[in-house]
Amino acid sequence: MVFYFKARPEAGDYTIFMGLDKYENEELIKYGFPEDIWFHVDKMSSAHVYLRLHKGQTIDDISEGVLEDCAQLVKANSIQVNNVDIVYTPWQNLKKTASMDVGQVGFHNSKMVRTVRVEKRINEIVNRLNRTKVERTPDLKAEREAVNAAERAEKKQHIREKVSTLILI
Repeated sequence: MVFYFKARPEAGDYTIFMGLDKYENEELIKYGFPEDIWFHVDKMSSAHVYLRLHKGQTIDDISEGVLEDCAQLVKANSIQVNNVDIVYTPWQNLKKTASMDVGQVGFHNSKMVRTVRVEKRINEIVNRLNRTKVERTPDLKAEREAVNAAERAEKKQHIREKVSTLILI
C-alpha cells in the first residue's frame, strides 16, 4: 500500500508519496523514477517520503513550500518529537546493497544529500496533507517498466527523425 498526497496547490501539481511499511519502502526504493526525491529523518527511524518532480526538474527546483510539506510529512511519521534533521536526495543517489536490512539505504554520493531542520510539527500542514491522502496498491514494477518503454520509444523516434533528416540532406 502506498499513500499519496498533494502538495500545496499554489506550488503546482506535485505528488508526495510514502510506503505503508519498510517492505513497501523496499519496493519504492527499487522502482523509483529519476524525477523522485527521497526524504527521511537523518539517522533515525521514519517514513520514506518521496516527491515526484516534473520531467526536467531537479532538486534545485523544489520550492520552499513543497520542501516544507515533504519535511513535515516525514516528521509527522517519525518517532522523534522535535528538532529533527530531514535528509533528502535524488532517488538515483540511493544505494542499496544485499547486506542492508529491509528498507535501509545508503548513498552513492554523500555530497548530493541535503538537510533541512524541522523544529516542530506544524499540524496545519500535516492536516492539509492528510486531507488529500489517497491509499493505493500500485504495481510499482509495471509502472516503472511502462515509463522505461515509453522513454525507449521516444528515443527510437528521435533517432528515426535524425536519420530521415540526414537522408534528405
